Amino acid sequence: MEEQKINCAETCVNGCVLGDKCPNKEYGQKASEFIQNTSLDKMIEMAEIARMKKLSEPPKWVFPDEI
Repeated sequence: MEEQKINCAETCVNGCVLGDKCPNKEYGQKASEFIQNTSLDKMIEMAEIARMKKLSEPPKWVFPDEI
C-alpha cells in the first residue's frame, strides 16, 4: 500500500484530511501529553526563555540575489 504524500500545512488547515493514516499523528499525541502535563506557568517561562534567547542573538542580514 502506497503512503499518501500531502502538504499538511496547506491541505489540513481546517483539520486533518487523512484521519488515522496521518503520518504526523504521533506528534499530535505528544503535543497533547505536553499540554496536559505542563503547567501554564512553565509554558510561559519556556516562552520567555526562548524570547530572550532570540533577542540576544545578533541580527541576521538577508541580501537579495538581484541588486
